[in-house]
Amino acid sequence: MNPYVKAVEYAVRGPIVLKAGEIEKELRKGIKKPFTEVIKANIGDAHAMGQRPITFLRQVVALCTYPNLLDSPSFPEDAKKRARRILQGCGGNSLGAYSASQGINCIREDVASYIERRDGGVPADPDNIYLTTGASDGIATILKILVSGGGKSRTGVMIPIPQYPLYSAAISELGAIQVNYYLDEENCWSLDVNELRRSLNEAKAYCHPKVLCIINPGNPTGQVQSRKCIEDVIHFAWEEKLFLLADEVYQDNVYSEGCQFHSFKKILYEMGPEYYNNVELASFHSTSKGYMGECGYRGGYMEVINLHPEMKGQLVKLLSVRICSPVSGQAAMDIVVNPPVPGEESYSQFIKEKESVLNNLAKKAKLTEDMFNKVPGVHCNPLQGAMYAFPRIFIPAKAIEEAKAHKMAPDMLYCMKLLEETGICVVPGSGFGQREGSYHFRMTILPPIEKLKILLEKMKDFHIKFLEKYA
Repeated sequence: MNPYVKAVEYAVRGPIVLKAGEIEKELRKGIKKPFTEVIKANIGDAHAMGQRPITFLRQVVALCTYPNLLDSPSFPEDAKKRARRILQGCGGNSLGAYSASQGINCIREDVASYIERRDGGVPADPDNIYLTTGASDGIATILKILVSGGGKSRTGVMIPIPQYPLYSAAISELGAIQVNYYLDEENCWSLDVNELRRSLNEAKAYCHPKVLCIINPGNPTGQVQSRKCIEDVIHFAWEEKLFLLADEVYQDNVYSEGCQFHSFKKILYEMGPEYYNNVELASFHSTSKGYMGECGYRGGYMEVINLHPEMKGQLVKLLSVRICSPVSGQAAMDIVVNPPVPGEESYSQFIKEKESVLNNLAKKAKLTEDMFNKVPGVHCNPLQGAMYAFPRIFIPAKAIEEAKAHKMAPDMLYCMKLLEETGICVVPGSGFGQREGSYHFRMTILPPIEKLKILLEKMKDFHIKFLEKYA
């Protein structure tokens, strides 16, 4: 069997989630537990947690899927207009036809317009836009074209620790070298360019670092990078000739006062032509997060700039092997980048639904931070953005010994016991990476607010009992 596949690990759907599935089966069979349901707080799956879909997005996708509805008076004109435009871009006017490998032309045009609006007029070229199967597909594809060499010249990929395990999994699968740089937990998970330099210089001894991955807003850590920090990172990438990967799927999820999302593309442009014409940058976005939460459509895009023309041809070739991304996902992505505007009939309902989701998430971010910080032996940094808490937990020496005896990470033991005793499923910090001797878990803040309060109370009670048991 391929040894690289064996090396792949993906904690978000790892052993703890398999165990949760077994417990759910037992509950359905009537086997008694100290709880009545498993709460899956392990993954950022908004609709599974009860979030309602955005009406306008679903209307347009419904019209595209079943065009007979275009004659129905139940659908607003602005939704019909968008559906007709998308269908005209489809082969045979059908969502069931393959699209061009890069994606439907008119949707790529809409993505480029969205980027220009978002970035205050910074130009975007539809030819640099690629529609992907969620952001994950784009990230894996870019890594695939960049990994080369053997021995000490094997490509090194710099990733933040803690990281989203897609990165470590893709790096393992490609047989590339993972190069860790640590985020500063004491400073709200900020990124320090001196740490990037330390990491890069150490890695040069055993690989050729070529790629720098940034997740902003952060997953699992929820920090939002300042403009100054992004400028420093871009300068560092320019200096060291690194290919930048900017994972910006949580760009709509910013909650803290004084925090603002800045795209890498915009800052790169504003730093002047020396940077803008030279730094290779791929930025990613998706339908799965934000206020939409449309994970199942697997819609996404990447914008790739300053790619050598020959490499661009190779990228299109690689994308053409998988034919195209799901066309229904492309349609959903179009509505994210081309929503109703003031003056259109769906605007007021759309904006009300969007703001309701984002305001709710902001409340839940604050609630989660406050409640965790009241628990002895737990510390949680502010959730500035994204949709997760990543609290640090104190684990007593006795529990660490027990975990070692079971050949598992201490925070895996903690999360397993939490699941078995409360039915709450979270992911141990060891699945994301953390500094030696520190322990965390990642929990999504997506459950409805009343359920989230119960969940946080249960976690507090469990943690106090855990500390008493292993004291």
